[in-house]
Amino acid sequence: MNRSRTEERTGFQIGAPYGPTYDLQTDFVMVYGVGPDMPDRIRQWADRGYEVHLMTGVSWGSYQDYLNGKVDGREHWDEAQMNRYGETIIHGTSKDIPYMVPTIAFTDFLTNRIKRAVDAGVEAIHLEEPEFWVEGGYSEAFKREWQIYYNEPWVAPHESVDAQFRSAKLKAYLYTRCLDRLCAALKEYAMIAYNRHLRFYVPTHSLINYTQWRIVSPESWLLDLPTIDGYIAQIWTGTSRTPNVYEGKRKERTFETAFLEYGAMQELVRGTNRRMWFLHDPIEDDPEHTWRDYRENYLKTVVASLLHPHISHYEVAPWPSRIFEGKYPKEDGDGREGIPDHYATLLLNVMHTLGDMQQEVIRFQGENCMIGVLLSDSAMYQRNVPGASESETSFKYDGTVVESAQGSDFRELLDWSPFYGLTLPLLKHGMTVRPVQLENIRRYPAYLDDYRVLVLSYEFMKPESPDIHNAITDWVRGGGILVYVGDGRDPFHSVRAWWNQGKRGYATPAEHLFGCLGLNADANEGIHSLGKGIVGYVRLDPAVCAKTKEGADRLRRMVADAITALGDQSLQWSPKNYFLLHRGPYVIAAVLDESVSPEPLVLNGMYVNLFDPNLSVTEHIEISPGDNALLYDLNSVPVAEEPSVIAASSRTEQLSSTHAEYSFTAKGPERVQAVACIRSKKKPASVRLEHAGTQKEMAFTWHEQCRTLHLQYPNHPDGVTITLLFS
Repeated sequence: MNRSRTEERTGFQIGAPYGPTYDLQTDFVMVYGVGPDMPDRIRQWADRGYEVHLMTGVSWGSYQDYLNGKVDGREHWDEAQMNRYGETIIHGTSKDIPYMVPTIAFTDFLTNRIKRAVDAGVEAIHLEEPEFWVEGGYSEAFKREWQIYYNEPWVAPHESVDAQFRSAKLKAYLYTRCLDRLCAALKEYAMIAYNRHLRFYVPTHSLINYTQWRIVSPESWLLDLPTIDGYIAQIWTGTSRTPNVYEGKRKERTFETAFLEYGAMQELVRGTNRRMWFLHDPIEDDPEHTWRDYRENYLKTVVASLLHPHISHYEVAPWPSRIFEGKYPKEDGDGREGIPDHYATLLLNVMHTLGDMQQEVIRFQGENCMIGVLLSDSAMYQRNVPGASESETSFKYDGTVVESAQGSDFRELLDWSPFYGLTLPLLKHGMTVRPVQLENIRRYPAYLDDYRVLVLSYEFMKPESPDIHNAITDWVRGGGILVYVGDGRDPFHSVRAWWNQGKRGYATPAEHLFGCLGLNADANEGIHSLGKGIVGYVRLDPAVCAKTKEGADRLRRMVADAITALGDQSLQWSPKNYFLLHRGPYVIAAVLDESVSPEPLVLNGMYVNLFDPNLSVTEHIEISPGDNALLYDLNSVPVAEEPSVIAASSRTEQLSSTHAEYSFTAKGPERVQAVACIRSKKKPASVRLEHAGTQKEMAFTWHEQCRTLHLQYPNHPDGVTITLLFS
């Protein structure tokens, strides 16, 4: 587990100065914010050995000097995002931090502010959350941008589906322009001033979450910008516990939603040279849950992320100070309490294990059917329907009130059932469902090669270009299975777009697709052959597949029938109630509820339980529906001649081994009890702990059968040295 920090496999973001109680000992740290103390905070973390990046908000921040005219003599409140009632859309609970329309002037202001971070020597800059609310689009700055972009007078987004669609597309363009201009300018500045290559990343929610929460962001547009080096997938309990509907029941499904969210972000960059870090959060933005709630949901998101093996870099926590120093409600409701010792130790076990997830051997057990569900950025453009009444209640994100809630006819819009209707019925039956970025079909010729089955609907999104259909048709002819679900009734089919223009217009983009596939617009529901492949057609609103069991069964039956019709024995429809993935010696498992079986998944062997704060060794594990596991398979790795640290709640460095002793330095945050599991061919005669010039003998537990040694010791950010003595 010893590695160089320059690999940047793990990191965290922090707005506070260095503190020993939240010194997580990851590879890099993202110092948050460009305030006056930024250079000093950068220096503090660099002095502790971290690779140092900067993170700052790109759509909001403490930019009052700019808003109030102190920067250039002109007030800029007309650039704040505004809803149809003339209300400024505010970030959080503050009154003077609005979400911004990213004008040229605002972009240039940000560029100048962030130059100070380049001067301070950061290796990379993260421009967080380029977000434009669906409710926005009414400010004077946005009206000006509309006239420039469309060369026509502004139209209120709520007046028609066409205006809504065009408004949202403009919002995505504006943040794409902002990021490209800002990153290009600062990359040039870093090269001229310091001869340093500066990297830029965009921490962003998944396309799934932004669409469901009704926010527009550039998402895949950024792949077309050479100035952007990658993303952080901001997925955590707060996004993944958003309720959705499956077989008519609305509830939180944290694991399943996180699985889809991480999958969308993996597929966004798959086949590119862009870096992707997956975020986890051991708590969440809502401070009113208990530690048990945080723990259960955190473990679900960790397992969901690990089931996407193309990604092996992680932001292990945002704001660790609020995790290790914060207080949250007790189970009995009587006051608040700090993090339980066992949870703090478990978190560090997991965080340091994440640094070892770049494994060559990847194997799904029981896996024979990976299904791609195509998803487009344009799904974000359809998140308001003119005429829909607005709710009397609301939900909040970062304190921002969003006009949608249970108990209103807007609730179904918030559920976003057309997407979940295509994914949850398959996912719940153990199929590896991956949201596949529709636009990437144009960007990368071999993008679909890893898939044999694709599911598509244009009832909640639209294709950007007709040439996507040519690529899909070629893929089907080559032996793929395409299942199309739709009834052509989405009102957004009427927006001004390529499919309904010219002499030979199409009522829907699906009609053009069907023409490419050799089918009539009124083709019969069922199975159709095309070349070596199969087209399955379900004439149904995909939302019905979420709202009723009959709809879910209808989708599953079509996918199963299409696989059977293909007649390829290497592709089988075999429903199950679990996911089980081997990443090198690591075993990642999740068992689904609401699935084909209530039976637990049983694993026999010799495992270190990485979700146990004590790193216990077990030979038998039963994982019940709704539960999950992260294990180290001792039987998969032979016992080496030299001892090795299998798992620890510390960063392990300075490893040294001779025939007589084995030693390493362990570093971690203060006040957290650490554990380590070490595998050794021989039982040591004694173990010594050294810190701050003092030495003492340590107690240890030895497991003869699996040749493992278990230790407990106090963490310290300066490090403790542990030595195994063999004679």
